[in-house]
Amino acid sequence: MTLRSPPLSEAHEAADARFTDFGGWEMPVEFTSIREEHASVRSSAGKFDVSHMGQVTVSGSDAAALTQRLTTNDVTALDYGEAQYGAITDEDGIVLDDTVVYRLPETEPDNYLFIPNAGHDEEMTERWEDHCEEWGLDARVTNRTTEYAMIAVQGPDAPELLAEQTNVNLGEMDRFDIDGGAVAGVSSLVARTGYTGERGFEILCPSEEATAVWGEIECQPCGLGARDTLRLEMGFLLSGQDFDPEEEPRNPYEAGIGWTVKLDTEFVGRDALEQVEAEGVAEKLVGIELIDRGIPRHGYEVESPDGEPLGHVTSGTMSPTLGEPIALAYLPAEYSDPDRSVRVVVRGEPKKARTRTPPFLDR
Repeated sequence: MTLRSPPLSEAHEAADARFTDFGGWEMPVEFTSIREEHASVRSSAGKFDVSHMGQVTVSGSDAAALTQRLTTNDVTALDYGEAQYGAITDEDGIVLDDTVVYRLPETEPDNYLFIPNAGHDEEMTERWEDHCEEWGLDARVTNRTTEYAMIAVQGPDAPELLAEQTNVNLGEMDRFDIDGGAVAGVSSLVARTGYTGERGFEILCPSEEATAVWGEIECQPCGLGARDTLRLEMGFLLSGQDFDPEEEPRNPYEAGIGWTVKLDTEFVGRDALEQVEAEGVAEKLVGIELIDRGIPRHGYEVESPDGEPLGHVTSGTMSPTLGEPIALAYLPAEYSDPDRSVRVVVRGEPKKARTRTPPFLDR
């Protein structure tokens, strides 16, 4: 299968980035080193090419109703220029994807924009179109993933850094706000969102002008490697690892995002999730911190101190900020309390560990 290339691929090649296949895209995994890029975001600022994320717009008189009925959060509560995080679930309440839904500024031609994960843009566009037709709603769904580039600028210095390149009043933006304006002279959308836990912004601009915007933002370029360690320190989910409808079928309550489920709204999977909420779950996604030496990895087994099988790691790494091995794992619900003793089996050897409540960093 031919990999998709982001509009900034030539700029990344010129910077000697190392690439990887992610969600069907050839994306930079690191430019200098994961540790250096991670530290830049935590201490100053870094920029990420996140154009592999999908961008799908929804317009028309029933745009809100359609998106409301296909996501777990309350889309109708959004005002112009506001965004929210939510899940996309099937009839059984299993998470198909997680997403950010933006109600675009009133000046924009489209009403809503939602962000599927890498490689899910065509699938989710089709899902919206099929349900729109099935329910007889008036909405236009457009996959704009190839039209937009998406650049994230993250870190404590990000507001000051980006302010030098935009006429958007960043100081007036609250978290999960979005506004339109110019960035490096290019008409763009600027959202106060991100995937690192730090202050930051995400810029959507036309693909053909992405190189100009990228070049004017002067900070450390970062790849998917640092993006992964940063998000894991915050306990943020990774599609395809921490949930997957085929390999890791989980509902929002198991995955720790039950707070996005608004049962007083109507959406696909609502009835199943109402039952889950009433009955509780047998397993939950739990943070783990290793005490012994070793690095937890995806798929590693987790045991009790007596060797009883408990669950498995979905994401794990050596935290560059903490200097400690950390992980997320699905364990029996009673292990969701912090400081429970467990063992992570690393290359056949049980390693002492304890449960933690994510995030692992206070941000």
